[in-house]
Amino acid sequence: MTHPDFTPKASHFIDGAYVEDTSGALIEVIYPHTGAVIARLHSATPAIIEQALDAARRAQTAWAALSGVERGRVLRRAADLMRARNHALSVIETHDTGKPMSETLVADATSGADALEYFGGLAATLTGEHIPVPGGDFVYTRVEPLGVCVGIGAWNYPIQIASWKAAPALACGNAMVFKPSEMTPLSALQLAEILMEAGAPAGLFNVVQGYGDVGAALVVDPRVDKVSLTGSVPTGRKVYAAAAEGIRHVTMELGGKSPIVVFDDADLENAVSAAINGNFYSTGQICSNGTRVFVHEALYDQFVARVAERMAGAVIGDPMSQATTIGPMVSARQRDIVLGYIDKGLAEGARLVKGGQKIEGQGFYIEPTLFADVTDDMAIAREEIFGPVMSVLKFSSEDEAIRRANATEFGLAAGVFTNDLTRAHRVAAAFEAGTCYINAYNLTPVEAPFGGSKLSGVGRENSKAAIAHYSQVKTVYVGLGDTEAPF
Repeated sequence: MTHPDFTPKASHFIDGAYVEDTSGALIEVIYPHTGAVIARLHSATPAIIEQALDAARRAQTAWAALSGVERGRVLRRAADLMRARNHALSVIETHDTGKPMSETLVADATSGADALEYFGGLAATLTGEHIPVPGGDFVYTRVEPLGVCVGIGAWNYPIQIASWKAAPALACGNAMVFKPSEMTPLSALQLAEILMEAGAPAGLFNVVQGYGDVGAALVVDPRVDKVSLTGSVPTGRKVYAAAAEGIRHVTMELGGKSPIVVFDDADLENAVSAAINGNFYSTGQICSNGTRVFVHEALYDQFVARVAERMAGAVIGDPMSQATTIGPMVSARQRDIVLGYIDKGLAEGARLVKGGQKIEGQGFYIEPTLFADVTDDMAIAREEIFGPVMSVLKFSSEDEAIRRANATEFGLAAGVFTNDLTRAHRVAAAFEAGTCYINAYNLTPVEAPFGGSKLSGVGRENSKAAIAHYSQVKTVYVGLGDTEAPF
């Protein structure tokens, strides 16, 4: 089988142009549907990192001097370009991640475009305030950029994550050096091209490829003022600690083991739909997935049976077909991790209702998997699997459901399904999670803050809340009278 060659003009995009240094370690891009290499890039050398940070520092000063209206205009144009190229970007994203076109066409570049448009609209509103004080003096504040921001992306939503970080950073007057995951390096380069075409100055948004050592070098560089990571908790610990050495601003969007609580008065089909989306969309490779589904004992058997029945309708296959609803895992390694958890679930006594098998043949395919009779102490109920494995647990009372839902070191998302209005809000208030849902799940509009508590992260992405994470407030006291001193 022949594959298109997705190798870009060069590995990195720095100071407005593609840049290559073939002495960097080889990065092979694997198409998860076939396992074939579809592009070859090189990891950034110290010279490439130096070039990118210098370019960002230079570009940032001039960019910050523009008005918010001017910065917003560039971001808005970039959003229009991204939407116009959605199909081509989706093809790249599908080949890079293995996610089916039925998803990438509606959830990836389009979400990135929403972020560019939203923060482009906010850019002109970033003003300070006037604060009168007794005696006629006053204070005013200025909202100022941080400087150079480093973004470190994950492989599950490459262009969305790049856009979610770039849009607020640039709106606030910062420059960015972005390092995609080495597993999905292609689409961030397209974002860099689009921003240049939209009128961003050279050096404002730079892309450097690389493994963990490249990210580590960026995080500790003295020219860097802010680090934003989307990734796993172990990576987050390292990046957070390294950033702390220089007292750098950080945003951490990490993993989760999120609960969905389904009460006996819930709409069954809606709850089942949410559980399917919250476990199997993107073949389960979403940080906020609701992988612990707590179902009231009165609805439990019916819920499990209905999920299993609807799983039969999954279309597993070629991700380039828009009929496909389940694509491959991103890599052979990731599939092996998931298969290991399925083995643990069986060994610890969970009941395998459906799926659970590796799909033989080309590509990194695995059946969506449904476990019932799961208990809180099982590995599949405690650890983030990052694959299409749903664990269903039984509960009896509201207090019990809340206590067990919160009994995790993570706190990214949580959902509740019930037609009792007061209970819905009561449970949402009791959840120990940063992003909660009532009768819905995993919807992340750009207008709403997204992020976690506990080990799931620090800070928020999207919404006006993100502005605070990419800017700093300067206070200016203005004295209008005489200055007095005791001597």
